[in-house]
Amino acid sequence: MRWLNARVAYRKTEAVLKKQAMTRERIVRAATELVVEEGYAGCSMAGVARRAEVATGSIYQFFPSKGELFAEVFRTAVSREVVATSQAGAEKLTSSARASILAAAETFCTRAMRSPRMAYALIAEPVDPLVEAERLVFHQSFSDILATAINAAIAAGEVPDQDAGITAAGIVGAISDVLVLPLSRGDTGERVLPALLAFIDRALGRPD
Repeated sequence: MRWLNARVAYRKTEAVLKKQAMTRERIVRAATELVVEEGYAGCSMAGVARRAEVATGSIYQFFPSKGELFAEVFRTAVSREVVATSQAGAEKLTSSARASILAAAETFCTRAMRSPRMAYALIAEPVDPLVEAERLVFHQSFSDILATAINAAIAAGEVPDQDAGITAAGIVGAISDVLVLPLSRGDTGERVLPALLAFIDRALGRPD
């Protein structure tokens, strides 16, 4: 009889945990949608609760503060952008390492322009310190992707010898600075991307 009671209790616990996981996922999804629509500043815990169709207090069971909730939102968004950028670079690597660098940069910029509020939040919008930490992770991850491709380009003789990490960080900084104002206005314009890619191409240099 004891084993039967234990089994029933286990199933009940499993069902509760599954329900909690689904609620948590719904909250994160609702918060993400609000960032896409309103940016970080336009989001509130009450707004997330309405979108997720849960009580505001329920959110605090999973995320004690707005910073912790939106750190999770940023963490998920960063992971998605890193995967997309990395895949774009890898697909072009068989063509040339230089093309891989430009493809990675173009993919990030294109995706940013499609979702300007989220991109602005990821790049420059004033945020909670916990969210800022995820922003730094994003910058480092993007830099690492570019540095790997730059090292491959150096090895292939496609670009001059250089410190790949510094060049990559400079490219990430340039992309952020160039996009920040257009993204904040929600208008990137048609000339921004070609000019930015041309700048990156020149910054990589040409072998002698």
